[in-house]
Amino acid sequence: MGNVLNKLSDVSQSMRGRKRKREADDGGESGVGSDLLDKSLQSPKRKKLTSTAKYIYQALFKEERNSDITVHALGKQWHLHKVYLSQSPYFASMFNGSWREADDDYVHIEIIDPKITIPSLYSVFGSLYMDEIVLEPKEVISTLATATLFQLDSLIDRCAEVMVETINAETAVLYYEAACEYGVKVVKQTTYRWLLVNLLSVYFRAAKWLRLISPELMEQLISNADLYVVQTEFSLYQLLRFWMSLKLFPDVEPTIEPGKNPGVDDPIVCYFAERTSSVPFLYTGEGAPFERVFRALRLRHLLNHHVDIKIIRQDNIIPIEWLHKPLFQQWNSVLMIDQSLDRQIECDDRTFLESCIRCGRILTANESSKWRWTGFHYGLDLLLISDTRTLRIKRHHRTENERLLSLQVKRQFLIRVSLTSLNELRQIKHQQTTQIVSVSLEKNEEAPLVVFDPELTFPMLISVNMMLDSPPVKVTTSLPALSDASETTDPTPGPAGDTLAQIPSSSQASTSPSIGRRMTAPGSSGNVTVESLDGSASSSNRMALVNES
Repeated sequence: MGNVLNKLSDVSQSMRGRKRKREADDGGESGVGSDLLDKSLQSPKRKKLTSTAKYIYQALFKEERNSDITVHALGKQWHLHKVYLSQSPYFASMFNGSWREADDDYVHIEIIDPKITIPSLYSVFGSLYMDEIVLEPKEVISTLATATLFQLDSLIDRCAEVMVETINAETAVLYYEAACEYGVKVVKQTTYRWLLVNLLSVYFRAAKWLRLISPELMEQLISNADLYVVQTEFSLYQLLRFWMSLKLFPDVEPTIEPGKNPGVDDPIVCYFAERTSSVPFLYTGEGAPFERVFRALRLRHLLNHHVDIKIIRQDNIIPIEWLHKPLFQQWNSVLMIDQSLDRQIECDDRTFLESCIRCGRILTANESSKWRWTGFHYGLDLLLISDTRTLRIKRHHRTENERLLSLQVKRQFLIRVSLTSLNELRQIKHQQTTQIVSVSLEKNEEAPLVVFDPELTFPMLISVNMMLDSPPVKVTTSLPALSDASETTDPTPGPAGDTLAQIPSSSQASTSPSIGRRMTAPGSSGNVTVESLDGSASSSNRMALVNES
């Protein structure tokens, strides 16, 4: 019996031991859990109650409950709240300073900016009660004007984002003017770059928007070396002639006929050639506002084809005396090159950008192509060759054309290439620009210019800046003798240099040593069929395509 009792006692103690062990284990686990629970309970959790903002907007702004200030503007009254209006520095200084309105419950705002409208006021006032705003691209300029009046920097930034995202042919000029007026630097820079790339490729067929460009903006664009000139410099003259006619006749819409080039074949541009007065148009009262714009043209590069000169004389827009110095410089360079007396072309970046000839082309598809820009090029027949990955240049020389071509064994010139891919709104997706390089080519020799970045897509715009003879040297003395005529006064008058100084381009940051670097490459074989070099086409606003023979 005693043995049985001892066994029961041992079992009881064993069970109590296991129970205490489980309780100890449970206590340890609950301790860890308690620490995690306490930590989680002590960490704030932020959750946005969207209904709160909507309730404030609905009750206080739309229903105007408990209003303590009435704002009167543009003939309409808003019953608002000082505590919300004070988010604007404009109202904050009014309510917290020594102004009379600090204690009044009525404020009248005299608005003189025509861009500020009742819908834009409604939108901006409403944004003070909500943490978001819906910006319509068609109303964004009015919203920007209103946000600027009330000094709402965050709203100005949101307007700028919308404007940058929606730049196109219709909005570019409007956005640029608004950015200048309200000091939005990023929009001004982005729209200006858009216009440099698209001015000639878009606005010949967008007369409604071309008409909006002011003389001041047009002067800056025409002067800029980064302007993408489609075809040749003479295209700029044709564009200016069309633009000026649109300005002179604001109620006349141009006639766009199939197969004809708007701005070139349009009847309204014939107004100038049909004038009976012998006074150059820019010397008349009507033409005076446009004089600075036409002075920004690079006149030397308008004289590279006899048809171009004929058109300029028939239009009688540019005074003939403007062409005397460019023609003198042109002829002197021809004589120097013909006698092999031309010196190595060397200049700093600024001089290159102010004096170079600008040419361009649109590559519509990823395929091999060859072309030349026709006109006089100081005895050089230069071919541009694209093989979808690279762009090369060749000094094409055929014996049957030697009377028209330079006979020098090696010819040197300066060149820079810019490439741009665009999206559906013709906004810049990717841009690639080479340095200014010195290229020396023998007859029929070829040299590489640029390897395309992988990010570039087609269609792609190509802009080429070239200097084929020594730039004019600015002097302060009288006209030198013929033997020293290469050092004549800069024949291109006007503010082109000033404009470049005010609006520097990205290429101006390159250093001048790059100009002295030479590029040479082995010549390439292969015969090509080229058209006559006498320039017998109807206008130099053209580009010759080259086909394999």
